[in-house]
Amino acid sequence: MWDVALSVPNDVLAHGSVHVHEEAGPAGARLLLVERTITRDGAAATPWRLIVAADLSESAAAVTRFNGVLAASLATLFVLLCAAALAQVAIGLAPLRALQRTLVGVHAGVSPRLIGRFPSEVQPLVDDFNAVLDRNAEVVERARTQAGNLAHAIKTPLAAMSQAAAVALRKPEASGAELAALVEEQVGVARRHVDWNLARARAAAAQGVPGARVPLQPVVSGLLRALERVHAERGVTLQCLPMAPELAFAGEVQDLQEMLGNLLDNACKWARHEVRVSVTTSGLASGSPLRIVIDDDGPGIEADRRESVMARGARLDESVPGSGLGLAIVSELASLYGGSMRLQSAPTGGLRVEMELPGA
Repeated sequence: MWDVALSVPNDVLAHGSVHVHEEAGPAGARLLLVERTITRDGAAATPWRLIVAADLSESAAAVTRFNGVLAASLATLFVLLCAAALAQVAIGLAPLRALQRTLVGVHAGVSPRLIGRFPSEVQPLVDDFNAVLDRNAEVVERARTQAGNLAHAIKTPLAAMSQAAAVALRKPEASGAELAALVEEQVGVARRHVDWNLARARAAAAQGVPGARVPLQPVVSGLLRALERVHAERGVTLQCLPMAPELAFAGEVQDLQEMLGNLLDNACKWARHEVRVSVTTSGLASGSPLRIVIDDDGPGIEADRRESVMARGARLDESVPGSGLGLAIVSELASLYGGSMRLQSAPTGGLRVEMELPGA
């Protein structure tokens, strides 16, 4: 201090209280002042004012150093956190980049499905996508096969009609009725093959479609009424055993009518007096498979010939009208829906056709 006097604020200090101030000191230095009053023993004693001051430069330097260290530490932490975030994103997205490369390979036709090992969080998505790809490949292959079968089946009737037309052109005196009968026959054959392949394509497209539901009772009742009129002259009685109204087929109504119509019509052609239909479910839960049984009292089919009659075009008796495609169509459609069809002996001595279809 030497020749410098402190500039002390002119404030009133209560007895025992402490005041703190920042004031200018020698050479403009900033000082921290702490003051309080001191009184000797005795009420008449004069109070003394005690002041202690210290230079704030060292504290300011310490604060500056601390701020510098803190700023450097925060900057280093920021850089490290950014690097860690980038590394985490790079490592975390590496499986997705591998998945993207695999998808590019699938799109380019290099691979038919996603191949590789992926994390457990991504693997279910890969498995589901592969299942979709396999399903699409199966549908495409089935469509190619059906198109090839249809083209091959129609080729023969077209060739027959072309040959008949060529003969008619070479021999104008030939009978036109014979040519017309041939054309009608071959057109019928082609129509049956077209119907066959359309039914297969419709069933393949409808398989597994969510929300597909066809009540059984209205379809069965409508078919029985129609067939009673068609076979009225033969006096065949069609009987449907009581069925639960909530029973429904998980598929297209056209396919259900196609399958039941073929089976019922076939039973009516061979039955002597009666055809009986029953529909039950093989489980108690909703959506359990349906069990459809059709019995007739006709001559039946020997056990060793039941498999062969379900082949396409197979017929037991040429005198009974038909194309030989009925049982084959039903067996094919039931198989496409994940069901089955079996031929057994009926209690009435005729044929029992037992078909299992998915329930809705």
